[in-house]
Amino acid sequence: QVQLVESGGGLVQAGESLRLSCAASRSIDSLGAMYWFRQTPGKQRELVAKIFRSGNTAYGDSVKGRFTISRDNARNTVYMQMNTLTPEDTAVYVCGAGTSVSVQFWGQGTQVTVSS
Repeated sequence: QVQLVESGGGLVQAGESLRLSCAASRSIDSLGAMYWFRQTPGKQRELVAKIFRSGNTAYGDSVKGRFTISRDNARNTVYMQMNTLTPEDTAVYVCGAGTSVSVQFWGQGTQVTVSS
């Protein structure tokens, strides 16, 4: 089992930045991948970014070049730096952990609201 706690969400204006954190209850070294998803009402959960145990990363098309996912294994924490935010980025951002192809554990999410 892994408990995940997200933080760092908030209200910002368009063009500003935020950094989200996802703290895990145990070591994330052995996990295949860590994920960030986002969820808005009436829409499917969208994969935003993932980082593999190797350190390789993958991003959703809508955030490429603006968002950066990283991990600090010593702190059991995954981060997502979000730059040049737009109102379309408004969502609940949820952290996930699991294998390289599927999420086994979910956090509760943190709200990000971007005003125009």
